[in-house]
Amino acid sequence: MDINLFDYHLPPELIAQHPAAGRDESRLMVLNRATGRIEIHPFADFASYPGSGDVLVINNTRVFKARLLGNRATGGRVEVFLVRRAQDDPLVWQAMVRPSRRVKKGERVFFGQTDEAGEVSLTLEEDRGGQWLVRFDSAESREKIIDDYGHVPLPQYIKRPDIPEDIERYQTIFARPDRTGAVAAPTAGFHFTPRLLKQLRDKGVIDTQLTLHVGPGTFKPVQVDDIEEHTVDPEFAELSPEAAETINGVRRSGGRIFVVGTTSVRTLESAAMKNGDIVPFAGDVDLYIRPGHEFRFVDHLLTNFHLPKSSLLILVSAFAGRELILEAYRRAIENRFRFYSYGDAMLIL
Repeated sequence: MDINLFDYHLPPELIAQHPAAGRDESRLMVLNRATGRIEIHPFADFASYPGSGDVLVINNTRVFKARLLGNRATGGRVEVFLVRRAQDDPLVWQAMVRPSRRVKKGERVFFGQTDEAGEVSLTLEEDRGGQWLVRFDSAESREKIIDDYGHVPLPQYIKRPDIPEDIERYQTIFARPDRTGAVAAPTAGFHFTPRLLKQLRDKGVIDTQLTLHVGPGTFKPVQVDDIEEHTVDPEFAELSPEAAETINGVRRSGGRIFVVGTTSVRTLESAAMKNGDIVPFAGDVDLYIRPGHEFRFVDHLLTNFHLPKSSLLILVSAFAGRELILEAYRRAIENRFRFYSYGDAMLIL
């Protein structure tokens, strides 16, 4: 399929630059795949859709301040954007470095001043063609640099610096400290509040969590004409035995699986099946979902609105049909919905 089939024009002013005043004060477009019906609601109305015995599947990854702004020994500014930890050494990370052409192997990047020992720094160890391996001096130095000099890794389409509000709001209420590792947020989860979650639980809706550490590849544009030639960058995911048991139990009892976000979809659909059940796992996933994919563990999907010509728009088109999704996007633009990470949501039934 031609990538241009997944294009649309978005007025720039509809790209949300800040979150809604309250998490559940965004709007919700409800798209019914069976009837083609499109409705517009306040997001708080989401609670009326799942029922007793259904399950809500949520990504509990936590975003960390992955964007590090430092200086070369010459004084020039350097941005080190941490992507993921290297497998064998907690002090070595994969990172994107800008300006990449000016820095050199073995060079140190410095961050501010400490009271005792001067500046803290990291070392640029190896250029791997688009990404660097960088090494922190110690675990303490790593945590200090991230905590004190790191910035919230807002997407590039948010045209402002990060502010204190982003530390909380570019994070879901489900984010767990022991699941820290994302450099982009699972944004469909932004809209939930403790009150809304209690309302769902009081109805008998079950919630369960999985983990996918969202990487910068989530914003990777599709740069090929034929979507079949695109690839998705690997990201770490984990589906625990407890979550798998919950999902399997709901499926056996006839309940429905409401999945929050494309990251949760990719985790579930990457899992193996055994005797019709989903199998727990932990490891890298690089599943690229496109039209023709047979969804096994997703009945309904809650998602935000996605960029044109992106793998995420292709994913939701695979789930609901390209023409129906593009019609929904047309309606969203017509009704001045807010788009992308801090924007409004869509529930696909």
